[in-house]
Amino acid sequence: MRISSVWYSFRQGIKNIRRNILFSLASIGTIVACLFLFGLFYAMIVNFSAAMKSIESNVTISVFFDEGLDSERKDLIGEQIKTRPEVDTLDFISAEDAWKTFSEANYDDPEAARAAFGDDNPLKDSESYSISLNDVSRQADFVNFVQGIDGVRKVVSSEYTADNLSALNTLFNIVSICIIGILFLVSIFLISNTITIGITVRREEIKIMKLIGATNAFTRAPFIVEGIVIGLIGSIIPVIMLYYIYRMALDYVVGRFAILQNVFAFIPPRDLFMTLIPISLAIGVGIGFIGSWATTRKHLKV
Repeated sequence: MRISSVWYSFRQGIKNIRRNILFSLASIGTIVACLFLFGLFYAMIVNFSAAMKSIESNVTISVFFDEGLDSERKDLIGEQIKTRPEVDTLDFISAEDAWKTFSEANYDDPEAARAAFGDDNPLKDSESYSISLNDVSRQADFVNFVQGIDGVRKVVSSEYTADNLSALNTLFNIVSICIIGILFLVSIFLISNTITIGITVRREEIKIMKLIGATNAFTRAPFIVEGIVIGLIGSIIPVIMLYYIYRMALDYVVGRFAILQNVFAFIPPRDLFMTLIPISLAIGVGIGFIGSWATTRKHLKV
Protein backbone atom coordinates (compact mmCIF):
# COMPACT_ATOMS: atom_id res chain seq x y z
CA MET A 1 0.00 0.00 0.00
CA ARG A 2 1.11 3.55 -0.75
CA ILE A 3 1.76 6.09 1.99
CA SER A 4 -1.47 7.92 1.10
CA SER A 5 -3.43 4.68 1.45
CA VAL A 6 -1.84 3.94 4.82
CA TRP A 7 -2.69 7.44 6.04
CA TYR A 8 -6.26 7.06 4.75
CA SER A 9 -6.65 3.74 6.56
CA PHE A 10 -5.34 5.26 9.79
CA ARG A 11 -7.68 8.26 9.60
CA GLN A 12 -10.68 6.08 8.81
CA GLY A 13 -9.81 3.76 11.66
CA ILE A 14 -9.77 6.68 14.11
CA LYS A 15 -13.09 7.95 12.65
CA ASN A 16 -14.62 4.52 13.16
CA ILE A 17 -13.65 4.66 16.83
CA ARG A 18 -15.31 8.07 17.20
CA ARG A 19 -18.42 6.95 15.31
CA ASN A 20 -18.91 3.98 17.64
CA ILE A 21 -17.53 5.66 20.73
CA LEU A 22 -19.67 3.74 23.24
CA PHE A 23 -18.75 0.33 21.83
CA SER A 24 -15.14 1.44 21.42
CA LEU A 25 -15.03 2.53 25.07
CA ALA A 26 -16.61 -0.77 26.09
CA SER A 27 -13.95 -2.66 24.13
CA ILE A 28 -11.15 -0.53 25.59
CA GLY A 29 -12.59 -0.95 29.08
CA THR A 30 -12.74 -4.71 28.69
CA ILE A 31 -9.14 -4.88 27.47
CA VAL A 32 -8.08 -2.60 30.33
CA ALA A 33 -9.81 -4.89 32.83
CA CYS A 34 -8.41 -7.97 31.11
CA LEU A 35 -4.82 -6.73 31.01
CA PHE A 36 -5.07 -5.22 34.49
CA LEU A 37 -6.03 -8.62 35.87
CA PHE A 38 -3.40 -10.24 33.65
CA GLY A 39 -0.75 -7.89 35.05
CA LEU A 40 -2.03 -8.48 38.56
CA PHE A 41 -1.88 -12.25 38.14
CA TYR A 42 1.48 -11.97 36.41
CA ALA A 43 2.91 -10.00 39.34
CA MET A 44 1.41 -12.51 41.76
CA ILE A 45 2.74 -15.49 39.78
CA VAL A 46 6.25 -14.02 39.49
CA ASN A 47 6.41 -13.13 43.18
CA PHE A 48 4.79 -16.43 44.16
CA SER A 49 7.33 -18.32 42.05
CA ALA A 50 10.15 -16.36 43.67
CA ALA A 51 8.73 -17.16 47.11
CA MET A 52 8.37 -20.84 46.19
CA LYS A 53 11.96 -20.80 44.94
CA SER A 54 13.09 -19.38 48.28
CA ILE A 55 11.07 -21.98 50.21
CA GLU A 56 12.25 -24.80 47.94
CA SER A 57 15.86 -23.82 48.62
CA ASN A 58 15.16 -24.58 52.29
CA VAL A 59 13.75 -28.01 51.47
CA THR A 60 16.98 -29.98 51.78
CA ILE A 61 17.91 -33.59 51.20
CA SER A 62 20.52 -35.20 53.46
CA VAL A 63 22.74 -37.97 52.09
CA PHE A 64 24.57 -40.12 54.67
CA PHE A 65 27.50 -42.41 53.91
CA ASP A 66 28.33 -45.97 54.82
CA GLU A 67 30.37 -46.22 58.02
CA GLY A 68 34.11 -46.17 57.47
CA LEU A 69 33.85 -44.74 53.94
CA ASP A 70 37.03 -42.90 52.96
CA SER A 71 37.06 -39.22 51.98
CA GLU A 72 38.01 -39.97 48.39
CA ARG A 73 34.86 -42.03 47.90
CA LYS A 74 32.77 -39.30 49.57
CA ASP A 75 34.19 -36.75 47.13
CA LEU A 76 33.33 -39.05 44.24
CA ILE A 77 29.73 -39.35 45.47
CA GLY A 78 29.56 -35.56 45.57
CA GLU A 79 30.77 -35.35 41.96
CA GLN A 80 28.13 -37.87 40.88
CA ILE A 81 25.42 -35.85 42.60
CA LYS A 82 26.58 -32.61 40.94
CA THR A 83 25.99 -34.12 37.50
CA ARG A 84 22.24 -34.04 38.10
CA PRO A 85 20.63 -30.92 36.50
CA GLU A 86 18.07 -30.51 39.29
CA VAL A 87 20.77 -29.95 41.94
CA ASP A 88 20.93 -26.33 43.06
CA THR A 89 23.36 -26.45 46.00
CA LEU A 90 25.47 -29.17 47.56
CA ASP A 91 27.18 -28.66 50.93
CA PHE A 92 29.34 -31.09 52.88
CA ILE A 93 28.37 -31.36 56.56
CA SER A 94 31.26 -32.66 58.66
CA ALA A 95 30.78 -34.65 61.86
CA GLU A 96 31.94 -31.61 63.87
CA ASP A 97 29.42 -29.33 62.15
CA ALA A 98 26.64 -31.88 62.67
CA TRP A 99 27.43 -32.18 66.39
CA LYS A 100 27.59 -28.41 66.81
CA THR A 101 24.23 -27.88 65.08
CA PHE A 102 22.62 -30.70 67.08
CA SER A 103 23.89 -29.39 70.41
CA GLU A 104 22.73 -25.83 69.70
CA ALA A 105 19.27 -27.09 68.79
CA ASN A 106 18.81 -29.48 71.72
CA TYR A 107 20.75 -28.15 74.74
CA ASP A 108 20.24 -25.01 76.80
CA ASP A 109 24.02 -24.71 77.14
CA PRO A 110 25.49 -26.22 73.94
CA GLU A 111 29.08 -25.35 74.81
CA ALA A 112 28.82 -27.17 78.14
CA ALA A 113 27.28 -30.18 76.41
CA ARG A 114 30.10 -30.34 73.86
CA ALA A 115 32.69 -29.94 76.63
CA ALA A 116 31.10 -32.81 78.55
CA PHE A 117 31.61 -35.15 75.61
CA GLY A 118 35.11 -33.84 75.00
CA ASP A 119 36.70 -35.45 71.96
CA ASP A 120 34.09 -38.21 71.89
CA ASN A 121 31.79 -36.91 69.15
CA PRO A 122 28.46 -38.83 69.39
CA LEU A 123 27.78 -37.98 65.72
CA LYS A 124 31.15 -39.08 64.39
CA ASP A 125 29.46 -41.20 61.72
CA SER A 126 27.00 -38.48 60.65
CA GLU A 127 28.96 -36.78 57.89
CA SER A 128 26.62 -36.01 55.04
CA TYR A 129 25.79 -33.89 52.02
CA SER A 130 23.01 -31.31 52.35
CA ILE A 131 21.40 -30.76 48.95
CA SER A 132 18.76 -28.34 47.68
CA LEU A 133 17.03 -28.72 44.32
CA ASN A 134 15.98 -26.10 41.79
CA ASP A 135 12.80 -28.09 41.10
CA VAL A 136 11.26 -29.97 44.04
CA SER A 137 8.86 -31.82 41.73
CA ARG A 138 11.86 -33.91 40.66
CA GLN A 139 12.79 -34.86 44.21
CA ALA A 140 11.50 -38.45 44.00
CA ASP A 141 13.59 -39.23 40.90
CA PHE A 142 16.63 -37.60 42.46
CA VAL A 143 16.27 -39.57 45.70
CA ASN A 144 16.01 -42.84 43.74
CA PHE A 145 19.18 -41.92 41.87
CA VAL A 146 21.16 -41.13 45.04
CA GLN A 147 19.98 -44.26 46.81
CA GLY A 148 21.50 -46.31 44.01
CA ILE A 149 24.99 -44.82 44.46
CA ASP A 150 27.51 -47.18 46.02
CA GLY A 151 28.56 -45.93 49.46
CA VAL A 152 25.28 -44.14 50.31
CA ARG A 153 23.78 -45.51 53.55
CA LYS A 154 20.64 -43.37 53.88
CA VAL A 155 18.83 -40.50 52.15
CA VAL A 156 16.57 -38.25 54.23
CA SER A 157 14.07 -36.12 52.31
CA SER A 158 10.75 -34.37 52.87
CA GLU A 159 8.57 -35.92 50.17
CA TYR A 160 5.32 -34.55 51.66
CA THR A 161 6.56 -30.95 51.65
CA ALA A 162 7.96 -31.21 48.12
CA ASP A 163 4.73 -32.70 46.73
CA ASN A 164 2.59 -30.02 48.36
CA LEU A 165 4.78 -27.17 47.12
CA SER A 166 4.71 -28.54 43.59
CA ALA A 167 0.93 -29.09 43.65
CA LEU A 168 0.28 -25.62 45.05
CA ASN A 169 2.44 -23.98 42.38
CA THR A 170 0.72 -25.92 39.58
CA LEU A 171 -2.79 -25.17 40.88
CA PHE A 172 -2.06 -21.46 41.18
CA ASN A 173 -0.75 -21.28 37.61
CA ILE A 174 -3.70 -23.23 36.15
CA VAL A 175 -6.32 -21.06 37.86
CA SER A 176 -4.56 -17.88 36.72
CA ILE A 177 -4.30 -19.05 33.11
CA CYS A 178 -8.00 -20.04 33.01
CA ILE A 179 -9.19 -16.67 34.33
CA ILE A 180 -6.95 -14.72 31.96
CA GLY A 181 -8.04 -16.89 29.00
CA ILE A 182 -11.72 -16.18 29.69
CA LEU A 183 -11.05 -12.44 29.86
CA PHE A 184 -9.14 -12.55 26.55
CA LEU A 185 -12.08 -14.25 24.84
CA VAL A 186 -14.48 -11.61 26.19
CA SER A 187 -12.18 -8.84 24.89
CA ILE A 188 -12.03 -10.37 21.40
CA PHE A 189 -15.84 -10.76 21.40
CA LEU A 190 -16.41 -7.09 22.27
CA ILE A 191 -13.91 -5.86 19.68
CA SER A 192 -15.62 -8.09 17.12
CA ASN A 193 -18.98 -6.49 17.92
CA THR A 194 -17.48 -3.00 17.64
CA ILE A 195 -15.98 -3.77 14.22
CA THR A 196 -19.25 -5.36 13.04
CA ILE A 197 -21.17 -2.18 13.88
CA GLY A 198 -18.59 -0.10 12.03
CA ILE A 199 -18.96 -2.30 8.94
CA THR A 200 -22.78 -2.04 9.12
CA VAL A 201 -22.64 1.77 9.35
CA ARG A 202 -20.29 2.06 6.36
CA ARG A 203 -21.73 -0.78 4.26
CA GLU A 204 -23.02 1.49 1.49
CA GLU A 205 -19.75 3.41 1.35
CA ILE A 206 -17.79 0.16 1.19
CA LYS A 207 -19.99 -1.10 -1.68
CA ILE A 208 -19.21 2.02 -3.69
CA MET A 209 -15.48 1.63 -2.96
CA LYS A 210 -15.59 -1.97 -4.17
CA LEU A 211 -17.45 -0.95 -7.33
CA ILE A 212 -14.75 1.55 -8.29
CA GLY A 213 -12.01 -1.06 -7.81
CA ALA A 214 -10.97 -0.96 -4.12
CA THR A 215 -9.20 -4.14 -3.05
CA ASN A 216 -10.21 -6.28 -0.09
CA ALA A 217 -7.04 -5.24 1.74
CA PHE A 218 -7.84 -1.54 1.22
CA THR A 219 -11.40 -1.85 2.55
CA ARG A 220 -10.36 -3.97 5.50
CA ALA A 221 -7.37 -1.87 6.55
CA PRO A 222 -9.33 0.87 8.45
CA PHE A 223 -11.07 -1.75 10.56
CA ILE A 224 -7.79 -3.51 11.28
CA VAL A 225 -6.35 -0.14 12.35
CA GLU A 226 -9.40 0.44 14.54
CA GLY A 227 -8.91 -2.87 16.34
CA ILE A 228 -5.18 -2.32 16.81
CA VAL A 229 -5.66 1.22 18.18
CA ILE A 230 -8.33 -0.01 20.60
CA GLY A 231 -6.00 -2.80 21.73
CA LEU A 232 -3.04 -0.43 22.08
CA ILE A 233 -4.97 2.10 24.18
CA GLY A 234 -6.43 -0.72 26.25
CA SER A 235 -2.95 -2.07 27.00
CA ILE A 236 -1.24 1.22 27.91
CA ILE A 237 -3.74 2.26 30.58
CA PRO A 238 -3.50 -0.84 32.82
CA VAL A 239 0.31 -0.93 32.64
CA ILE A 240 0.49 2.64 33.99
CA MET A 241 -2.09 1.84 36.69
CA LEU A 242 -0.31 -1.36 37.70
CA TYR A 243 3.09 0.29 37.91
CA TYR A 244 2.00 2.82 40.53
CA ILE A 245 -0.22 0.35 42.39
CA TYR A 246 2.57 -2.23 42.56
CA ARG A 247 5.10 0.35 43.82
CA MET A 248 2.73 1.61 46.50
CA ALA A 249 1.74 -1.91 47.56
CA LEU A 250 5.38 -3.00 47.74
CA ASP A 251 6.39 0.06 49.78
CA TYR A 252 3.45 -0.53 52.14
CA VAL A 253 4.09 -4.24 52.65
CA VAL A 254 7.85 -3.85 53.10
CA GLY A 255 7.40 -0.87 55.43
CA ARG A 256 4.58 -2.38 57.47
CA PHE A 257 5.66 -6.03 57.49
CA ALA A 258 9.45 -5.91 57.29
CA ILE A 259 9.70 -9.50 58.53
CA LEU A 260 8.24 -10.69 55.20
CA GLN A 261 11.46 -9.69 53.44
CA ASN A 262 13.09 -12.66 55.17
CA VAL A 263 10.40 -15.02 53.85
CA PHE A 264 9.47 -13.70 50.40
CA ALA A 265 11.81 -12.40 47.71
CA PHE A 266 9.71 -9.56 46.26
CA ILE A 267 10.51 -8.66 42.65
CA PRO A 268 11.59 -4.99 42.21
CA PRO A 269 9.19 -2.90 40.02
CA ARG A 270 11.88 -2.27 37.39
CA ASP A 271 12.59 -5.99 36.91
CA LEU A 272 8.91 -6.89 36.84
CA PHE A 273 7.79 -4.23 34.34
CA MET A 274 10.72 -4.68 31.97
CA THR A 275 8.98 -7.92 31.04
CA LEU A 276 5.35 -6.99 31.72
CA ILE A 277 5.24 -3.85 29.53
CA PRO A 278 6.20 -5.50 26.19
CA ILE A 279 4.03 -8.54 26.97
CA SER A 280 0.98 -6.37 27.75
CA LEU A 281 1.44 -4.21 24.65
CA ALA A 282 1.84 -7.28 22.45
CA ILE A 283 -1.26 -8.91 23.96
CA GLY A 284 -3.36 -5.74 23.60
CA VAL A 285 -2.37 -5.18 19.97
CA GLY A 286 -2.75 -8.90 19.28
CA ILE A 287 -6.28 -9.00 20.71
CA GLY A 288 -7.24 -5.94 18.64
CA PHE A 289 -5.75 -7.38 15.47
CA ILE A 290 -7.27 -10.85 15.88
CA GLY A 291 -10.71 -9.46 16.74
CA SER A 292 -10.80 -7.04 13.79
CA TRP A 293 -9.20 -9.44 11.29
CA ALA A 294 -11.60 -12.28 12.12
CA THR A 295 -14.60 -9.94 11.96
CA THR A 296 -13.70 -8.37 8.62
CA ARG A 297 -13.15 -11.79 7.06
CA LYS A 298 -16.57 -12.87 8.23
CA HIS A 299 -18.67 -9.76 7.57
CA LEU A 300 -16.84 -7.71 4.95
CA LYS A 301 -18.27 -9.52 1.92
CA VAL A 302 -19.86 -6.78 -0.17
